[in-house]
Amino acid sequence: MSDSAKLLFNGHEYDLPVIAGTEGETAIDIRKLRAQSQVITLDPGYGNTGSCRSAITFIDGEKGILRYRGYPIEQLAENSDFTEVSYLLIYGHLPNQTELKQFRYDLSHHTLVHEDMRHMFDGYPSSAHPMAILSSMITTLSAFYEDTAENMDLNIIRLLAKVKTIAAFAYKRLKGQPYVYPRNDLSYVGDLLQMLFSFPTERYEVSEVLERALNLVLILHADHEQNCSASTVRMVGSSAANVFASIGAGVCALWGPLHGGANQEVIEMLEQIRDSGENYQAWVNRAKDRDSGFRLMGFGHRVYRNFDPRARILKRAADEVLQELGINDPLLDIAKHLEEVALKDEYFIERQLYPNVDFYSGIIYRAMGLPTNMYTVMFALGRMPGWIAHWREQRHDPDTRINRPRQIYTGAGNRNFLPWYERTQG
Repeated sequence: MSDSAKLLFNGHEYDLPVIAGTEGETAIDIRKLRAQSQVITLDPGYGNTGSCRSAITFIDGEKGILRYRGYPIEQLAENSDFTEVSYLLIYGHLPNQTELKQFRYDLSHHTLVHEDMRHMFDGYPSSAHPMAILSSMITTLSAFYEDTAENMDLNIIRLLAKVKTIAAFAYKRLKGQPYVYPRNDLSYVGDLLQMLFSFPTERYEVSEVLERALNLVLILHADHEQNCSASTVRMVGSSAANVFASIGAGVCALWGPLHGGANQEVIEMLEQIRDSGENYQAWVNRAKDRDSGFRLMGFGHRVYRNFDPRARILKRAADEVLQELGINDPLLDIAKHLEEVALKDEYFIERQLYPNVDFYSGIIYRAMGLPTNMYTVMFALGRMPGWIAHWREQRHDPDTRINRPRQIYTGAGNRNFLPWYERTQG
């Protein structure tokens, strides 16, 4: 492979360096193109643009590969837990026994939010979307904790520890229930479950099946390369914004229905099918009809042209949760029927429209009893270590510069301003 590419434009030839990644992916470095030629590239949505070099996550959508720091997602899901995966993503290596013990201790002893912050929850209307509370409360942490180089790792711990408390309090506010404080004797995920589903007057017994399933969901959502929200975190972080402000921006980006809201849309689609009174097969037929305007949510993926590797793992967890809880829910019955069709129907197989991670995570959250507007909050909790890892990697990258995309201007040309009284004449 050549170490440079040539661009011919207006009779001039420009040599552009070629950069190769660890897995053989190739990029043409255009950083000096504008300075040399006064020409920029246009790539709406940045679908063909590398915004950075990163050592965190590798994805091969054609082969259905996802690796965190080189470790296959299948191995991490089978042998690790969310806390260990968080350490791996943020600090770049698997922790030894001493490091993991200290990390667990720190995460369990920084879970309380300041009492002044706790009172802020009461100021939100009970109808407030939990994502609005989550994003604003994360940003508010910057008012309580100073952003210094010495505090960087401590603030990372604070954020990762307190975000589940913030999420649980947002849920309790939504339900009109009393807040439940964190417990230091439980695992990260076990503590999250007890803050969500227990009451101050009772001791919550954490279900091993639910804890294992939620661990998997969070691990599988922990990072996914330069997606919309991770890129937002890097964009904001490039201005040297603190970790709380940068992650708060990432939460807002995730909120969009085209990004983190996909698992919520799965359940809303199932509700639509149920409320129609029609057989699920009629809706499958609509999905096959291009003119119907209907598509099955939770099937297929923009990145994976094969089966989403996270979905394979989460399918087993969803089956375990449904069996453990013994739930009789028409929506989940419809979901299972749709899953069977997608895995057997030639139309879906040919187009590789397999159930994705949003399909199964939506089923698990539904089975757990969470309302649909909490689904994206749970997604944000899972994505937290990935966002932090990107923010931290960028802070330590000597090549980091403030992000400043260019544009192709398509507005009006130069024109003279006229006062209003002249504009109204004639």
